[in-house]
Amino acid sequence: MKNPPLIAHIIHRLDVGGLENGLVNLINKIPRERYRHVIICLENYTDYRYRIIREDVEIIALNKRAGYDIKLYYKLFKVLRELKPDIVHTRNLAALEAQLIAVAARIKVRIHSEHGRDISDLKGENYKYNLLRKIIYPFVDHFITVSRDLEAWLVNLLGVSSNRISQIYNGVDNHRFSPGVPKNCELSPKDFFTENTFVIGSVGRLEAVKDYPNLVRSFLLILEKMPDARKYLRLIIVGNGSARDECVRLVQKAYAEDIVWFPGERSDIPEFMRMMNVFVLPSLGEGISNTILEAMSSGLPVVATRVGGNVELVEEARTGMLIAPNNTTDLMEAILTYYNNPQLLEAHGKSARQKINAEFSMVTMINNYLGVYDRVMRLVKVK
Repeated sequence: MKNPPLIAHIIHRLDVGGLENGLVNLINKIPRERYRHVIICLENYTDYRYRIIREDVEIIALNKRAGYDIKLYYKLFKVLRELKPDIVHTRNLAALEAQLIAVAARIKVRIHSEHGRDISDLKGENYKYNLLRKIIYPFVDHFITVSRDLEAWLVNLLGVSSNRISQIYNGVDNHRFSPGVPKNCELSPKDFFTENTFVIGSVGRLEAVKDYPNLVRSFLLILEKMPDARKYLRLIIVGNGSARDECVRLVQKAYAEDIVWFPGERSDIPEFMRMMNVFVLPSLGEGISNTILEAMSSGLPVVATRVGGNVELVEEARTGMLIAPNNTTDLMEAILTYYNNPQLLEAHGKSARQKINAEFSMVTMINNYLGVYDRVMRLVKVK
């Protein structure tokens, strides 16, 4: 029996992140008899690889050196010639140049996905980056974007024909992420949880683009304006990154270490979601946030910034609130609205869960990707 077609997913690095989470979900959920997979990391991979439950998925690290590494292109060419994948699927700018290597290696089907923009180019207007995109994009057979915002950017700014683009939302496992009674992790700080605790929470990479220091500042501003709230309000930010130290310093300066918890990277995210009352994502830029989807699936109202794909997920006055980025006061007021109105909190949480079940199922995402893969494979056969 002939093996199913092989997809070579080329990414910068396999580590904790929304892009990587979407890739892992895709590989885990696509039926084995439909497609095989290999992940090629231009740099390397971490223990995040253990989230892949299929034992037949090879992960290859090319160990790219810092800066320009011309040897990387030869290594990638060699790997592609050995593997002979039916499809090469690159993701984001960091892996885009691999499309040219795929052409040289005679890979007939080439797909590129855009998952979001970098902190240095939040609007996608960097001349050098866009020149590179315009040079390489003609060699791409089909594009996938995770939001309508990114789709419009490809069409309007970069001139990609809309019939070469498929917009596919990330899906969420609504069984794993579901409302429930929290177990209040045994590793939590002593006396962190009380009977009437109100937990403001977030999950993500603590990097500049996520602007977590602003969430900390808004939390501390609430305590400054409402000293009695210290008895009940708690803040949890799950994840690691370069902005963690700044967040910790802000908390220490305000003597709030006993009511703010930084658990680091965790594998039990569904349990942390169940500890929260409201989910906050203060990012400066966003593609489509997996953590927003997971929070909504967990029955949480979401306060998010009005950037990128956030406006496509959070339905104002129904599933959450949208605020301007980098605005401490607006963020504080949105949180307080839920803190002071339990009925609104519950109503928006229920609506968020309903929206996930109706529009963002994992099944829908998988079927949409399979539709793209099947379609481009058929086109090659026709040629």
